[in-house]
Amino acid sequence: MASTSDLAPDAPRRALLVGLSLPGQPPGVVEDHLDELAELTTSAGVEVAGRAVQARRAPHARTFIGSGKAEELGTAAGSLAADVVIFDDDLTASQVRQLEDIMDRQVLDRSGLILEIFQQRAASREARTQVELARLRYLLPRLTRRWGHLSRQVGGIGVRGGEGETQLEADRRMLRQRIGRLEKDLAKIERTRDLHRRGRRHANLVALAGYTNAGKSTLFNRLTHAGVRTENRLFATLDAKLKRTVLADGRAVVFADTVGFIRKLPHHLVASFRSTLAGIRDADVVLHVVDRSHPQWREHLAVGKEVLADLGVDEASTLVVYNKIDRLPNGLLAPEAVALSAATGEGLDSLDEALRARFDARHGPLLAAS
Repeated sequence: MASTSDLAPDAPRRALLVGLSLPGQPPGVVEDHLDELAELTTSAGVEVAGRAVQARRAPHARTFIGSGKAEELGTAAGSLAADVVIFDDDLTASQVRQLEDIMDRQVLDRSGLILEIFQQRAASREARTQVELARLRYLLPRLTRRWGHLSRQVGGIGVRGGEGETQLEADRRMLRQRIGRLEKDLAKIERTRDLHRRGRRHANLVALAGYTNAGKSTLFNRLTHAGVRTENRLFATLDAKLKRTVLADGRAVVFADTVGFIRKLPHHLVASFRSTLAGIRDADVVLHVVDRSHPQWREHLAVGKEVLADLGVDEASTLVVYNKIDRLPNGLLAPEAVALSAATGEGLDSLDEALRARFDARHGPLLAAS
């Protein structure tokens, strides 16, 4: 198994995307998911050479899609000059090995692709540590002889030992040692973050959460004038960004822009980013930002609710914010949520009022501006 870092700039970058259609799935759902996988692939700097869907009653235990289909797709990937086959679902380590043997090329699953993107985007020490920890946990059960030794797979860390199983055992031992060191490093970073977080508790904390590319960073900029760079791509934000500002009534607020959610977000990735996401759990108010103009906005809303619940966020502290209403033909009236456009500023007064109402309910009315 090639590691996620094998999608390097000097490597061939063409991919065949594969989805699995199971009984009972609504029409078009697999194609919708492959559309998102294509966006992820492009975000990783890889060209989409083609896509395929296999219908089955259940995933095949050894090859996920069946040996015959794997052979067919291996041939198709060759004709498309695709050097990697990317699956929209997570694969077991044994499935990856079987598929690579049959297809004679690298096989990557959705988790591996997301990790590749995160590795490219991580900027801070914390994010780099979190991404490397998640990547090595992902890689550990997938080590094989096929794609070379760990010295190539994890960025040049020195490996010494014999060939064959002896080398694999040495690689696994080194990986476990590295994971242990990263866990200790991350624990230190988390303690420092906790100290900084406690130092900010004199102000109300508002976390922006939601599906990736929902416009959280644009809204963050609009609320705080922070000037954070925004991009129309998945996972543009990895590191949590904090900015203190003051509402119209003089109330001090710290806004936090966080990493975006996505369907089928790997649990081990959430675990590795627990310190970054802890700001969501500790927030006085969580703004669950939803791109209301997106065709799959309902699913995005459901995914966000699921992740927030997994993080232990109290639903009572969550405020749904429908964003990008400027892209809707007739605007939007949403009594159950705040509707606005972070791009134009429309609806921001309603958000300000909703936040002040939440703070009044939690802490009591502000008697004097501070």
